[in-house]
Amino acid sequence: MYKRVLLKLSGESLGGQEGRGLDNASLKAYAEEIASAARKGLQIAIVNGGGNIFRGLQGVGRGFDRVDGDKMGMLATTINSLALSMFIKAEGVDARVFTATPMEPIAKYYMRDDVTDFLARGGVALISGGTGNPFFTTDSGAALRALEIGADALLKGTRVDGVYTADPEKDPSAVKFDELTFDEAIERHLKVMDQTAYSLCSEGNMPIIVFDMNCKGNLTRLLSGEKVGTLVHK
Repeated sequence: MYKRVLLKLSGESLGGQEGRGLDNASLKAYAEEIASAARKGLQIAIVNGGGNIFRGLQGVGRGFDRVDGDKMGMLATTINSLALSMFIKAEGVDARVFTATPMEPIAKYYMRDDVTDFLARGGVALISGGTGNPFFTTDSGAALRALEIGADALLKGTRVDGVYTADPEKDPSAVKFDELTFDEAIERHLKVMDQTAYSLCSEGNMPIIVFDMNCKGNLTRLLSGEKVGTLVHK
């Protein structure tokens, strides 16, 4: 069903149960899922958040300047991407980190054509540093990169199995959506992605699929055409 996708992962998901730092078991589990899908010929680009290390907006309340705080958050996403790339390589699949701002020799500077060429050769591209600008979340960065590389869909891997009417971890009566439109998601104030990301995806006709990345095999099933998670579309 899909040939090329952009997978968005939160930084906290790489931090295990505590959501902090880097958890080897989580990195290995994600790398296995991603490598398995890549070996089947599916092209996968990844955008990681950085909240397990530092989140710029949270730093503002502790005296950090927002612009410099966001720069620290961009660096955190690069650390996460480097870590995940090593685990993917350990699974026998080539992986390369690209950054929104120049960071050679730590990682390669992001150029769309370089990324798409690498994907076409079977590699997994990890695109870090958000948009390269402060005041934009990694959700917005993921939406932008998905459009740039011509992805078939933006996949948001979470710890719940889709989008619900309320937080299912707090409200047992919450009902899951199989699919909904961007307008419905905005009207219902469903905070799956921020408004900028929604707008980019809506204008670019980029479908979003929210699914449980922690369920083994979910990524491959989704990419093979099975109905997994919640589809948000035009």
